[in-house]
Amino acid sequence: MNVAYQPPSRTRFYRDKRNGKVMGICAGIADYTGFDISLVRITMIAAVFLSSGSILPVYFIAGWLVPEQPRELEGTDVQEREFWQSVRRSPARTARDIRLRLKDIDRRLADVESYVTTENRSLAREIEQLR
Repeated sequence: MNVAYQPPSRTRFYRDKRNGKVMGICAGIADYTGFDISLVRITMIAAVFLSSGSILPVYFIAGWLVPEQPRELEGTDVQEREFWQSVRRSPARTARDIRLRLKDIDRRLADVESYVTTENRSLAREIEQLR
């Protein structure tokens, strides 16, 4: 059977065995949603008690079916991880935020360009002093 290689997706749910305790499901949920891992674990324990243990088979089935987090995604820094969590929560809002940041950068670049290209005697004087 020939299976095509799928590159790891930063928007997919993975088990996080490196930070996990039992199968990495709670750590994967915490990484996927951005919640604190302790909060996810406490919620899982509460769910086990409230469901009289009937959620445990779901947990183990998820641990068996959900793929492990690829090594390429393990070494991401905090800022990049938060960015991808925001993409998973609301892709449209993240795209809008990126668009707004790029517009702000473009506006600031235009201000710098107009400052440099216009007739500016003080800037010309500063350049002459540097020579």
